[in-house]
Amino acid sequence: MNDVLLVVVIVVALGFDFTNGFHDTANAIATSVSTRALTPRLAVLVASVANLAGAFATTAVATTIGQGIVAADLINTKTILAGLLGAIAWNLLTWWFGLPSSSSHALIGGLVGAALVQSGEQGVLWHGLAHKIVIPALIAPVLAFGAAFALLVVIYWVFRRLTRGVANRGFRLGQLVSGTFVAFTHGANDAQKTMGVIALALFANGNLETFEIPTWVKFAAGFAIAAGTYVGGWRIMRTLGQRLYKMEPESGFAAQSMAGAVIWGATKYGYPLSTTHVISGAVLGAGATQRLSAVRWGVAGNIVVAWVLTIPAAAAMAAAFYWPVQAIF
Repeated sequence: MNDVLLVVVIVVALGFDFTNGFHDTANAIATSVSTRALTPRLAVLVASVANLAGAFATTAVATTIGQGIVAADLINTKTILAGLLGAIAWNLLTWWFGLPSSSSHALIGGLVGAALVQSGEQGVLWHGLAHKIVIPALIAPVLAFGAAFALLVVIYWVFRRLTRGVANRGFRLGQLVSGTFVAFTHGANDAQKTMGVIALALFANGNLETFEIPTWVKFAAGFAIAAGTYVGGWRIMRTLGQRLYKMEPESGFAAQSMAGAVIWGATKYGYPLSTTHVISGAVLGAGATQRLSAVRWGVAGNIVVAWVLTIPAAAAMAAAFYWPVQAIF
């Protein structure tokens, strides 16, 4: 039964990875599509390939997920399965309503909720949760906001003599690079979260003597998130690409470039950031260079509410799944 449960956990984890891909497609391609730098299907294809490539960049985030959030010596595969089910349920709910919430925080919330039910407070590594998750979640969107704002101001000053037509063509080409970069960093940060969960399940089940990320886990997680990206999350794309404010190619380029830089820096240091948080912050920063009224702050407020709710809501859903999982397995 233990091996059957392990297989179920791996399949469900890859299912989460797939939903992560289609849920977060908008993060990588919404700005490119909204500024007509790429057609939707081409943008999705480019993003899926870049996501796959990013999955092999590093394993620092996977280690944080596997060893820095919940107590690896206490957790078991049933608890991991309940956490995954809670995360998937929240992902699907927010996707249905078109809210760009965080798949990363849904996964973390799910693991925390299930671990709390199983082991109480000692099942959660609160210091790691605060320093690896909560604090970066507060800093990263603000950093992306300021960086995108500053870069776009520099772009306007440096290229002020260009005609609108020439500038649009140039920055649409630039978005081929910046959009691919965001997709690559998304794969590097987000695919690792599933790698960490699968490795944690293998460790909890006794298949690994020490915590490590097997090569086959990297491939499986990379392909799952790439496949989900190709399917696409069109509801969320509309929110990020058009409803926050009407983007131009230069603002899309600035938002993507700075969002990608923030995500990549965090990935190298093992911080499992929300790409949704970061790209939304960068989009708002780019929009604020026009005038504050150019940004639809009401829509932004709805997104913030979804962010705040994600960890506790996913935790509650995972806690609800814990007992049925115990009963079935």
